[in-house]
Parts: sequence; structure tokens; C-alpha cells
Amino acid sequence: MRNLKRALAALFVLLLAAVVLFFVLENQQTVTLVLFGWSAPAVPVAVLVLAALVIGLAVGPLLGAYGLMRGKSKIRASARQAALTGK
Repeated sequence: MRNLKRALAALFVLLLAAVVLFFVLENQQTVTLVLFGWSAPAVPVAVLVLAALVIGLAVGPLLGAYGLMRGKSKIRASARQAALTGK
């Protein structure tokens, strides 16, 4: 069973790598990103899209963790307030 899981995981990784490679090869047109007057050097579209994906994959969990910690602190504060009022 473990070998089957490893084989499926390897197949998934190879398939994902093939899709990314196909995407990169199909999007070789160069573009220049202009943001608030700042102009980035011309790079292929695939580089910008993959960079946005990686940044989103990094920022998303960080924001989720921040929200989770903030929610926990609100629960603790509420519990502390309830203990002080005796409810």
C-alpha cells in the first residue's frame, strides 16, 4: 500500500512538473510590468504568473495564521472577561 502511495505521489509530481513546463514553454512572450510608475524589466509572462502564484501561496497561509491567532486571543479575552464578571 505504501508503494502504491509513493508511486501515485511520484506520478502526481511528474504530471505537475509537465504541466508547469508546458505552461512556461507556451508563455514565452515578454512583457513589462508597470506598477505605480515603477517599470520592471521585460520578463516572460510565465515568470510573472508563477511568481504571483508563489507569493500567493506564501501570503495566504500567513494571513490565515494571523487570523487564527487573533481569533484565539479574542476568545481568551472573552473568557477572561467572563471569569471576572462571574458569568
